[in-house]
Order: sequence, then C-alpha cells, then structure tokens
Amino acid sequence: MSRLAAKSALITGAARGVGKGFAAAYLREGATVAIADINLEAATATATELGDAAYAVHLDVTRQDSIDAAIAAVVQKSGRLDILINNAALFDAAETVDITRDSYDRLYAVNVAGTLFTMQAAARQMIAQGQGGKIINMASQAGRRGEPLVLVYCSTKAAVISMTQSAGLNLIRHGINVNAIAPGVVDGEHWDHVDSMFARLEGKAPGQKKAEVAAGVPAGRFAVPDDLTGMAVFLASAEADYIVSQCYNVDGGQWMS
Repeated sequence: MSRLAAKSALITGAARGVGKGFAAAYLREGATVAIADINLEAATATATELGDAAYAVHLDVTRQDSIDAAIAAVVQKSGRLDILINNAALFDAAETVDITRDSYDRLYAVNVAGTLFTMQAAARQMIAQGQGGKIINMASQAGRRGEPLVLVYCSTKAAVISMTQSAGLNLIRHGINVNAIAPGVVDGEHWDHVDSMFARLEGKAPGQKKAEVAAGVPAGRFAVPDDLTGMAVFLASAEADYIVSQCYNVDGGQWMS
C-alpha cells in the first residue's frame, strides 16, 4: 500500500519508541520522513536504519528558533511539509505536595508549548503551500482523567486534547485536519522509566507497577508501537479528510468515549 505516497512528514521525538514506529509505518506507506529529535546523533542513527527516505533533523521543541529551523530543513529537503506528528513529550510523577516548579515548567514547555508552537509553525507552512495538510498530536489516556501521582503530566495531556479541538476547528478552513491519538500504556523505555518512578513513590519492587498496569488493560497486555501506527497512518491519509478535532483512544479498551 502507499496511502502516503509523495507526502513529506515531520515526526518529533522520533529517534526511538512510538515516534520511531510511526516513522517506519509512514515510510512503508510511501512518505518521506524527517526524524526530528533533540538528540541528533540518535535521530541520525534511526534515519540510517530506516532507509533513504528518512533523514534526521535536530529539534528542541522548547526553542522557537529550533522549531523554525526544523520546518525550514524539511522544506529544503522535501520541498514541502504535508504531515506533522507532535510526539515529543516528557513524564514526571510526584505527590501533589511535592510537585516542583521546575518539573511543572519542564513538562509544560515540552508537552504543551512545544506541541502548540510546533503545530503553529507547521500550519503556517501548510497554509503557505495552499494544499492543506494533516497534524496529529499525541495525547494520552492520562489526558482523559487524573491520576493521584501524575497531576502535571495528566494536565499537560488534557491541554493537548483541548488544543487539538480548538486548532482543528480553526485550521480546517485551510484544509488542515488536526486530530489526536490517546494511547494507553505502551511498552518500552518510557514505561521502564515510569515503573522506576512508581517503585520509588509507592514502595513497589521494580517491575511490579508495570505488571499491575498490564493486568488492568482489558486487551490483556501493554501496547507496542505497532499497535498505534494504523491510526497514525489513517489520520495522515486522505481517508481522514472529513475528520476534524477528534481524539482517538488506542488503549486496549482502557477508556471509552
């Protein structure tokens, strides 16, 4: 299949994990993909691994000059930008009384401001091209409800859902579809980090929280990146031209809406 043939995509946080999975899926569908990451060395290694239609771009979503330079690099390399996935994000956990301003500022700088201003820069480029585009923001089941130890992260992902709704309603007049994906729990380095945090905060053995969470998924297991790629390809394709401002749960049945 080649549902994204001749399309130019930019995926943030794509050097590993879910972002890397999205990149591989887009390449299989015929797109050219910018592997954007704050770690350029890792992004370059991933691009090399994925093949000639992938290339690395340095991107720090907390800096406007870096966002603008990444968009310019995509246009210089591919001539245009058709698809953006806002995937870069940070996680932290703490008791409410122990949340620090530093943690709050870091998470909001990446998860909220980074998503907003990367989306804005991509939309400006798409509007200038005059042929529409697709923007996919990565939300989370954590944005659907609060969690006792994850106040800041949950609130950032709720903000992503809200921004997706507003931006989608505003940008569809330019033919730009803005939608979001809300994953549940995805296995990999990210959840190993999350598990270690909960081990410290809840006094659990390493791996215990991960096993408990996996047991609570109706589908019976954690997701892997490939479980999310079908939705990411669909929302980037012409099949989703009439879908606006939606957030799709891809979580093994953990949340229903």
